Amino acid sequence: QVQLVESGGGLVQAGDSLRLSCAASGRTFSRNAMGWFRQAPGKEREFVAAKSWSGTITYYADSVKGRFTISRDNAKNTVYLQMNSLKPEDTAVYYCAGRGSDDYTGKSSYEYAYWGQGTQVTVSR
Repeated sequence: QVQLVESGGGLVQAGDSLRLSCAASGRTFSRNAMGWFRQAPGKEREFVAAKSWSGTITYYADSVKGRFTISRDNAKNTVYLQMNSLKPEDTAVYYCAGRGSDDYTGKSSYEYAYWGQGTQVTVSR
């Protein structure tokens, strides 16, 4: 059974930092792209960041570019999201996603087959 388990969420103040982790088990994503998405209350799930297995392709949403950094440790089957200079509008449930079939690095949720349960990030003013 494939599982993606996120951790590292919490309640922080504007300007603070958080580091999310996503550990995969049940299969390796060492040759698959992985990404992060988020969903705020009353809004659709949106793309945050994605990174190819090789690390040569990295995408960010415009809203997080320059503040968030996605990284991965293929040996540990883990992907990270370092979030700096957090803003109240970053408040959302953050989901880790795994491509599952190849290293295509997409920005749409339908391009990812495996999902974590999500971790809440709340940024207060």
